[in-house]
Amino acid sequence: MRDKFEESEWVRLIETMKKLRSPGGCEWDIEQTHRSLKPYLIEEAYEVLDAIDEGNDNELAEELGDVLLQIVFHAQIASERGAFSITDIVSMLTEKLIRRHPHVFSDSKGYSYRQWEEIKAKEKGGNESPASSIGKVNKALPALSLARRVQENASVVGFDWEDMNGPRDKLNEEIEELDCAIKERDKKKIEEEIGDLLFTIANLSRFLEVDPESALRRSTEKFVNRFHEMESHIERYGLDIESMTIDELNHLWENAKEGTN
Repeated sequence: MRDKFEESEWVRLIETMKKLRSPGGCEWDIEQTHRSLKPYLIEEAYEVLDAIDEGNDNELAEELGDVLLQIVFHAQIASERGAFSITDIVSMLTEKLIRRHPHVFSDSKGYSYRQWEEIKAKEKGGNESPASSIGKVNKALPALSLARRVQENASVVGFDWEDMNGPRDKLNEEIEELDCAIKERDKKKIEEEIGDLLFTIANLSRFLEVDPESALRRSTEKFVNRFHEMESHIERYGLDIESMTIDELNHLWENAKEGTN
């Protein structure tokens, strides 16, 4: 693959997007708005993660291209209403990178995650009240990723466990509190304790250097693969899944686990 950026390819991409959105272009593309495109950006981002997990460079290049398409798409829509252009996006990004890396582009010495967050907070603060040490809470993130991010930011200012034994012991405590809520049949309390349990698991994952979002996605994928394998066994034996007992299903599930390990 080519490793040298070719301006002509960039221009070709921008012009292609313009044509798709222009009269006589693609009806679907013309109808899209910033809001209607929201789910596609999220979907494409997750497909990039899948390509990374698969270790397939060709697929990764293609999926990164699909993410880039979403950026170019949004830029074209914004340009049509006179808001900003793709050039503005690239320029703002470049300037941000320079500002947030003073140890590289100025005489500032040293670098830390906390310094990045402090620079970011100053940029985002404006005339608002002082930014929190915990950083901006991006509520658009998936819940487990948001929990990890908030915990990382709290750790930067020293609010953290000394080691993994802290969140590991907390995990046992949260399970006990959940058991109590279940015994009381307090649905609101159960929901709260489930949330605390998941938050603690995300914290433990951070100490173990595991991304909880990716870990859960892989476990879900593993479950789906094993379920499909179990269904294959059921079909092979000419059985009906809905008429089978849980013991029979569990037996086939164990066989499926052996086949997908």
